[in-house]
Amino acid sequence: MAHAILTRADLTRADLPHADLTHATLTDADLTHATLTNADLRGANLTDANLTDADLTNADLRTADLTNANLTDADLCNADLRGATLIKATLVDALPIGGADLTGANLTGANLTGAVLTDANLTDADLTDANLKGANLKGANLTGVTLTGEQRTAARGLQGNVFPVEAE
Repeated sequence: MAHAILTRADLTRADLPHADLTHATLTDADLTHATLTNADLRGANLTDANLTDADLTNADLRTADLTNANLTDADLCNADLRGATLIKATLVDALPIGGADLTGANLTGANLTGAVLTDANLTDADLTDANLKGANLKGANLTGVTLTGEQRTAARGLQGNVFPVEAE
């Protein structure tokens, strides 16, 4: 299914473990409750996709475009999101993002309210205007990340982070 064009596809509750969806077009697709464990979504276009309650454990989402995607309650445990675009994406209560690699990811304007980002790698991620209210960043690697005072106040678990956090 690499390079598949699945624009506006209804893939609700789809069972797609280990699926090869590299460079697939899934814009505005409904992947609510979909199982995408160990799926290869490198370079996929998931703009405006609904991934509510999707299981993306160990999924490879490197350089995927998740602009405006809804990942509410999605499981991103150990997902590889290096270089992914998550501009204005919704990751409210995403559980867990712990262990996920978001190195260099663009999370500009993303809603991370209540997201569990424990032990996530956010090295050089862009969190400009991201909502971190109640987000748990305990043990997250925040090297090269600039957090505003408001973001630092809104987020939880910043005490004890091993890596330096630059304050704006």
